[in-house]
Amino acid sequence: MAENPITEQDVQKALAEFSDPETGRSITRLEQVHDLKLSGKKLSVTLGLTTWSAPVWEEIRTELAEHLGTRFPGLDITVELAVHDRPAEKMGEMALAAKSVIAIGAGKGGVGKSSIAVLLAHGLARAGCKMGLLDADVYGPSIPHLVGTSDQPKIVDERVQPVMAGGMKVMSMDFFVPDGEAVIWRGPMLHGAITQFLRDTDWGDLDYLIIDMPPGTGDVALSLSQLLPGCETVIVCTPQDVALLDATKAIAMTRRIKLSILGMVENMSFFICPNCDDRHDIFGSGGAKKKAGELGIPFLGELPLLTHLRILGDDGRLCEGFDDERSRPYLEQMCGNTVRELVARHRKEPPMPVLSVLE
Repeated sequence: MAENPITEQDVQKALAEFSDPETGRSITRLEQVHDLKLSGKKLSVTLGLTTWSAPVWEEIRTELAEHLGTRFPGLDITVELAVHDRPAEKMGEMALAAKSVIAIGAGKGGVGKSSIAVLLAHGLARAGCKMGLLDADVYGPSIPHLVGTSDQPKIVDERVQPVMAGGMKVMSMDFFVPDGEAVIWRGPMLHGAITQFLRDTDWGDLDYLIIDMPPGTGDVALSLSQLLPGCETVIVCTPQDVALLDATKAIAMTRRIKLSILGMVENMSFFICPNCDDRHDIFGSGGAKKKAGELGIPFLGELPLLTHLRILGDDGRLCEGFDDERSRPYLEQMCGNTVRELVARHRKEPPMPVLSVLE
């Protein structure tokens, strides 16, 4: 008996089973399927994906091709990609529209939290995402130095225009404090500053807003939980036990104020000698990965202690870490794992827009 021919309706049904990485909903329901062509043993289709998922586009292309290949063995399947435009929703009366907000926190200072915030934000921008980077470490703002900008924000139509650096929109308290001066504020003033940064900055349409938090478990974290209840959190720590103890406290605080924990990153995991490329576990190694497993938290990656990254940070060129073959694989893995974890969550439970209580 002759096999029943595969029809376009069969293909549409198979496509309907495949979920969009950003929304978790069917790609056919969201009209992301284009140019479907079925001719004999050949099937081609174009899948529209938003820039939010840009770091994992090739993985999604492969996943859809394999999904169709499983449904229709023997077909020669080609999947092309195109940009599907889906702007982020505005948050109340704010000028901010971001699909995902990720706060980078740490239980203690000195673990490289700000560097991780810059590298994650720039890595996502480099992949094609629309990025914002907010330096909320009010007492020790370092983002402008790390990205090498001395530009000053301008006011346009009563909105503060963020500074562009490294493919990102950047805002920091450091832009408003004279060199060498310190910020000496109590909690309510900090809350007001964070509110203004979120409400009055003209962020525009973003895929992600990365927020560099102050270390510890203080007022800014509480403010963020009140202002953006839908925010995700990434905890940065180093391998040694004392850092892990503080990171555990930060995780406990984050859970207590009901912010979602996206995962952990281990910085300074090991030292790579610039002369011989030998690995040295100066602070131990793998502590954060082990602790993440114990706490049921995804582990997003490790970043070794590399001399050239320290030099780039000091010179205001930290984003160039992606140009070096020694650091690039670790940085791309961290960025990719961050988006993969979000995709897994969105597909498990379609996300609601990031909430805001700002008016």
